[in-house]
Amino acid sequence: MAAGNEWIYGYLEAILDTGERINDIRRQSVGEKDSFKAAKYFVDEVTGFDESSLYRTWIKASSVRSSQERSLRMESLCWRIWHIARKKRLIEWQDAHRLAQRHMEREQGRKVATEEMWDYLSEGENKDTTALESSIPKAVNDAPLLLAADGEEHKKLEKVNREPAAASVKRLYIVLISLHGLVRGENMELGRDSDTGGQVKYVVEFARALALMPEVYRVDLLTRQICDPEVDWSYGEPTEMLSSGSNYDSDGGESSGAYIVRIPCGPREQYLRKELLWPHIQEFVDGALAHVLNMARVLGEQIPGGEPIWPHVIHGHYADAGDTAALLSGALNVPMVLTGHSLGRNKLEQLLKQGRQSREDINSFYKIMRRIEAEELSLDAAELVITSTKQEIEEQWGLYDGFDVKLKRVLRARARRGVSCHGRYMPRMVVIPPGMDFSTVVVADAGDVVEGDIDMVAFTGDATNVVPVSPRVKPPIWDEIMRFFTNPHKPMILALARPDPKKNITTLLKAFGECAPLRELANLTLIMGNRDDIDQMSGSNGMVLTTALKLIDKYDLYGQVAYPKHHKQFDVPEIYRLAAKTKGVFINPALVEPFGLTLIEAAAHGLPMVATKNGGPVDIHKTLSNGLLVDPHDHNEIARALLKLVSDRNLWTLCRKNGLRNIHQYSWPEHCRTYLTRVAQCRMRQPQWQTDMSLEDAKDDDESQGDSLRDAQDVSLRLSVDGDKLGLISLANPDELERALRAENNYTNGENSIGSAGSEGGKHESARRTQSGRLESMNEDTSFDAAARRPVTTGPLSKAHMLKRRRRLLVIAVDSYDSSLRKPSEMLVKMIQDIVMTIRTEAGGRSTGLILSSALTVSEIVRALTSNGLSPHDFDALVCSSGSELYYPADSSVDTELQADADYQSHIDYRWGYNGLRKTMPRLTSPDGETENKNPIYVEDETACNPHCLAYRVTKPDAALPVDQLRQRLRMRGLRSHVMYTHNCTRLHALPLLASRSQALRYFFARWNVDVANMFVVVGETGDTDYEELLSGTHKTIIVKDAVQEGGSEYKLRVPGNYDRSDVAPSEGPNITTVDISSLCEHVVDALK
Repeated sequence: MAAGNEWIYGYLEAILDTGERINDIRRQSVGEKDSFKAAKYFVDEVTGFDESSLYRTWIKASSVRSSQERSLRMESLCWRIWHIARKKRLIEWQDAHRLAQRHMEREQGRKVATEEMWDYLSEGENKDTTALESSIPKAVNDAPLLLAADGEEHKKLEKVNREPAAASVKRLYIVLISLHGLVRGENMELGRDSDTGGQVKYVVEFARALALMPEVYRVDLLTRQICDPEVDWSYGEPTEMLSSGSNYDSDGGESSGAYIVRIPCGPREQYLRKELLWPHIQEFVDGALAHVLNMARVLGEQIPGGEPIWPHVIHGHYADAGDTAALLSGALNVPMVLTGHSLGRNKLEQLLKQGRQSREDINSFYKIMRRIEAEELSLDAAELVITSTKQEIEEQWGLYDGFDVKLKRVLRARARRGVSCHGRYMPRMVVIPPGMDFSTVVVADAGDVVEGDIDMVAFTGDATNVVPVSPRVKPPIWDEIMRFFTNPHKPMILALARPDPKKNITTLLKAFGECAPLRELANLTLIMGNRDDIDQMSGSNGMVLTTALKLIDKYDLYGQVAYPKHHKQFDVPEIYRLAAKTKGVFINPALVEPFGLTLIEAAAHGLPMVATKNGGPVDIHKTLSNGLLVDPHDHNEIARALLKLVSDRNLWTLCRKNGLRNIHQYSWPEHCRTYLTRVAQCRMRQPQWQTDMSLEDAKDDDESQGDSLRDAQDVSLRLSVDGDKLGLISLANPDELERALRAENNYTNGENSIGSAGSEGGKHESARRTQSGRLESMNEDTSFDAAARRPVTTGPLSKAHMLKRRRRLLVIAVDSYDSSLRKPSEMLVKMIQDIVMTIRTEAGGRSTGLILSSALTVSEIVRALTSNGLSPHDFDALVCSSGSELYYPADSSVDTELQADADYQSHIDYRWGYNGLRKTMPRLTSPDGETENKNPIYVEDETACNPHCLAYRVTKPDAALPVDQLRQRLRMRGLRSHVMYTHNCTRLHALPLLASRSQALRYFFARWNVDVANMFVVVGETGDTDYEELLSGTHKTIIVKDAVQEGGSEYKLRVPGNYDRSDVAPSEGPNITTVDISSLCEHVVDALK
């Protein structure tokens, strides 16, 4: 080493003399000055990617005069390069290992799911055909609509559904959610940052177009309210009208049309990038729920019928809005639709392939694991997933646990045969390309496209006709661009993208700079958003712009490249028009493009395209046939494609004609018609109490919240049309209550353990069907005392109805257990006693309600209360079994009754597959999918089960799978469930997908009109694995120190390397307070006052 750098130069010379690849590179670079450099090739090939900074450092080090200093620098730099290469290969190996493991898990899950379903099919085929048909749930009869792929069935359905759509009543209310970025209707600041791009424009134009459809009454686009002084004041306005329905349709009322509704969440005076919004999702959901409930009542007054108008669908855009839409649709029991736009798993794969960042670094900055989990939850809850291309379905959504193309085909085949899938489900995905607003499109010099002597034409709103327009004054943006060029008459290569690394602008500059013929024939225009000072931009955006300027300087592109600092939204059509006028080309060189709306806009203005072959441009090119596709990683291929289009005038004209001829297929009216047709094929569902109470009754109840003289017995709320949903259960004897509940709800097959084969005997003699269509076996076990079986009768919800009169609710949700005795800890009992006494004497009277929320069963709660001098009548409601059941104490004059909220049971029944889940659980931890396990980790606890909760005892907590792995394995088998560990990780509960204690609070809001913002939730410093869901929202959270002494179950929530609690709930905020247990009651009194 000290002798000099001979070994380095010897190594480089060896590289120069070896391999045909080097010769190929030399041949490719013939004619280009100083195109091949040995040192640069060494840096690039060893590290595996272009490292311009390393190369420059190499050149500087090799030019040092002192031989000793030069040797030290070169030696250090060589080690640095080899370290980068080693790190990159380690990341590649880890990624390959992870993908292989994931592939094995998916294959295993698919195999197990298929075997179990065929077992069910064999059992069903042995029965009488008529009996089988009669036992098929309604959901299965509808399944071909939900599972069928694009084909003849959908074409027939589309034809049928379009006819009545035009004649239907204008009464649809549609909610769109796009959470991040700067969203407004006019002068959109597209490109200002990485969050304000094509998605913002898409959702705004989509909302406008939907509101013009004859079936749609109102469209709300929900986004975040931003009052940051660094952004325009308009982003802080609560409401912005996009279009008024009354201006277009005589049937439109005062609230019809399209609106942007801004919901406050997170710090009010701070604009946050999307990666920092995750802790505030729950707060946004609560605010959105308040708006939708209010709007449902308002629209009910305007539309004939007198009933609240619930959202037809709730449509989430991107992962954060998908997470929001899943929770909001679960709270309202209405269908959810999802559009991913760009996907986290795909982005993670691309970043790992680059090798510049480790998985930990990527997760730290992009919060990528939180985003992926949100997308998985969105897949779980969505009735319909809308994609832009088939490639997005197969290559991007196919990376997710919750979507398996092969398993979907199996489920679809079973559905077509009329055989139940037993709770297994794969979301239906359809391709609906985005639309475009053609009202501002002007095609210049279109005489070669449209017959006749027309110099200019413009598209009308329906994009099917062209009309002549008069020449227009030269727009100011033209001068702003042309001032950069030495020769502004050359064809313009136009790229319009924000300065994001994935948009690949630097490779475009490299392609342009290294191709001398292309530089001679064309200019390059880069519209990279708006900027004032590069130093003030975000890290990645500023880095891309800085690199772009350095490349312009490196290749001496002054006078050939334009990069204006500012442009307005209304300037964009003029920029396209300028490029078309100069016979230019539009290019999208992104590494991966989910769709490519700019390609549609460019084609509408008569511009041929060069686009990436990864993603949506493939489908666009197939439809329009107006350009060339390239590998975005190959700058030489990009240069050749651009040169071909610019130099071949016949090819340019042909691509222009093809684009203009076919562009009508991307109009907004066509998009909206297809969208509404697809949505109509979803299984529609709405809150079950919508027909129970008129708007007048609701208004009367709102006005009488403070009236203590009104007799609750006189207000009988019928929770359903048939009026027999409420059961009265005795409270006099907790043991008798438990036997009654078991006798009523026991529908298991006699198995005492997941690992056991199950007892023999035909205990299944009857069946009942829930709202979702699943079959539940009801055990007619005669071992129970006949007197313990209570008849299901109807009674008024007196205590439940009192919830409507509560101004505030105090919710006790502390997860402190005596696990050995299956009851609350003594500390929790003492806390409850103190709070009850405080509420009675000082803090509330009739205006404050009290709710107990726990993972304990109803019988365990009743037993604990009655044995400690308390009564269920001290509470307005009991949330039992982790949120799977709600009970209301009956009127105080009758001290022996509990009332179950049967509406809540049907409310959470969505995608609940009890039988399939119960049969799958044994295989989750068994080796090689064995059905029997001699030492099971999870043993079924029949006494804690209910129709919407599968309960298990955890025999080996340390060996139990974390919650995220349980969810992953269930998703891979087509099952959707909310699983959680309770009782200090000694119990496992499996609930319906959208059932939880936090969702129960939103149910109280939707059902009883008790605003979540007026709730106070008391929790410990830790708890069950659903604990973090209770921390954030518009409610006030009171964290009690040392209330949970055994550590809780949270350590089993996620594996290391996943996201943290800070990505779910903020660690501090105006709604979160931490108090000592000794001062809890004093704080409660102050807070309620």
